[in-house]
Amino acid sequence: MPIIKILPHVEICPQGREIKANVGDSICEALLDNGINIEHACDMSCACTTCHIIVREGFASLNELDENEEDLLDRAWGLEPNSRLSCQAFVAQKDLVVEIPRYTINHAKENH
Repeated sequence: MPIIKILPHVEICPQGREIKANVGDSICEALLDNGINIEHACDMSCACTTCHIIVREGFASLNELDENEEDLLDRAWGLEPNSRLSCQAFVAQKDLVVEIPRYTINHAKENH
């Protein structure tokens, strides 16, 4: 079972954390299933950028970006070459290190 290491995020995961993930789950699902409340305003339908993450290790093991995700990522705050929408990035056999950016494009956060 792959491990996802989440780097510290002031609000969502202050101490950082390591979680086990199921192969084939989206990173967003894995985080939510483990009590890490990443934003996902579109309910994981690839229609916003609130679940944007930066994959610091293991990026190449993830599924390829499709055109829709690429277009949405252009709107994400703090975009980097190894950015993904966590709802569209599916866990493979390799461990991952991810960073949740400090900000999203949402002015108000929703309680999911």
